[in-house]
Amino acid sequence: MAGKRRCSQHVEDERTIQYTTLKVRLYPSGAQAELFENTFGCCRYIWNHMLADQQRFYLETDKHFIPSPAKYKKEAPFLKEVDNQALIQEHNKLSQAFRVFFKDPGHFGYPNFKKKKTDRDSFTACNHVFESGPTIYTTKDGIRMTKAGIVRAKFSRRPQAWWKLRRVTVEKTKSGKYYAYILYEYDVRTPEPVVPTLDTTLGLKYSMGHFYVADSGEMPNPPHWLKQSQEKLAKIQKRLNRLEPGSKNYQEAVQKYRELHEHIANQRRDFIHKESSRIANGWDAVCVRADSMQAVSRKKFLPGNALDAGFGRFRECLRYKLARQGKSLILVDRCTLTARTCSACGHVRGDRPHRKEAWTCPQCGAVHDREVNAAKNIKAQGLAQYFQHFDSQELRESA
Repeated sequence: MAGKRRCSQHVEDERTIQYTTLKVRLYPSGAQAELFENTFGCCRYIWNHMLADQQRFYLETDKHFIPSPAKYKKEAPFLKEVDNQALIQEHNKLSQAFRVFFKDPGHFGYPNFKKKKTDRDSFTACNHVFESGPTIYTTKDGIRMTKAGIVRAKFSRRPQAWWKLRRVTVEKTKSGKYYAYILYEYDVRTPEPVVPTLDTTLGLKYSMGHFYVADSGEMPNPPHWLKQSQEKLAKIQKRLNRLEPGSKNYQEAVQKYRELHEHIANQRRDFIHKESSRIANGWDAVCVRADSMQAVSRKKFLPGNALDAGFGRFRECLRYKLARQGKSLILVDRCTLTARTCSACGHVRGDRPHRKEAWTCPQCGAVHDREVNAAKNIKAQGLAQYFQHFDSQELRESA
C-alpha cells in the first residue's frame, strides 16, 4: 500500500502541457477584410511557388529543398504588405507536409498546389513576446494582430489568466464569415489514472439507424432539428438545379446553400461535443470498435452516409476528453466478431444476423438485439484488452 501511495503522490506532482483552442467570430472593417484577403492570396502564392521550386530542384539535383519566403519578396513586392509570420507558417506547413509524406507515403499524400476556388482561405500567425509586449493579444471586444490592428471579435468563452497565447489562425468560410482560432498553452496537473470496472465502463457501437447503441440499450438519435435542416438543404439543392447558373437568383440560392451547410455543420458539432462531454464525465472508460469510417461508408448495403454522421469526430472528442480526466478510450479490433457472438455464453453464430433482427442463441437460449449484443461484446473485449495490458505493465514495473 505504501508503494501505491508513493506512486499516486508522484502522479499528483507531475505536470503536463495542455492545449486549448478557442473559436471566436471576427467582424473586420473594410480595410482589415481587404488585408485578410491579400494575406490569403499571398499564402497561396508562397505555397505554390515553394512547391514548384522544390519539384524543380528535386528533378535537377535529386535532393529535397524548400526555399524560404524571403526569396520571393524581390520579385513579388506585394508580399511585404502582409504579416511575415503568415508566410513563414506556410513554409512550416509545407515542410511538415513533406515530412509526413516521406515518413508514411501510403497514408499521407504528396502535397498539392492550392487553388483559390476550392481550397480553404486561412492563414496562421504565431505570437512573439518582446519587451514592448506580445505581437498578438486579446482585448475586451477584439484581437490585436500584426498589421491588422485590433479586429472586433465576439467571444463565447474567455481564456484563464495564466494561459499563454501561442498562435492564431484566421479563416474565411464559404458564406463570407471570418473566424479566429486562438491556440492557448498551459500546464495542468497530470490526472491520476482511473482504473475502470464493469459497472463504470460503457460499450458503444456505431449505428446507422441511430447515432450509436450502448451496451445498456441506450440508442440516442441526432437532434430533430438537424434532420429538419438536412431536409431544407435538399429543397435548396432542387431549386438550384432549376435556376440558370450565373443569374442573381442563382447566386442568392448558392449563398443560402452555403450558409445552411455551415449551420448543419455547427449543429452536428454542437451535438457531438455535448454528447461526448456527457459520456466522458459520467463513465470511467469507453470501449468502441476501431472501425474505419471511410470503409463503412463504402458498404452499399448500409443506409445513409457514415461520414455525414460525424462518428469519427465523436470518437476523437471522447479520446481527448477522457484523457484529460485520466480515463481511457479503449479501441477494440474492428475484425472482432461482436454481432454474431452471444454476450451471455460466448457462442459464435455461423451467419451474420440482420441489422434489425433479434436472434436467439441456440446454446443458452438468450434473446439478443443485434446491436445491443454487439455493444456488450465490445465492452467485454475492451475490458479484457485493458486488464491484459495493465497486468503486463505491472509485471514489467515490478521486474
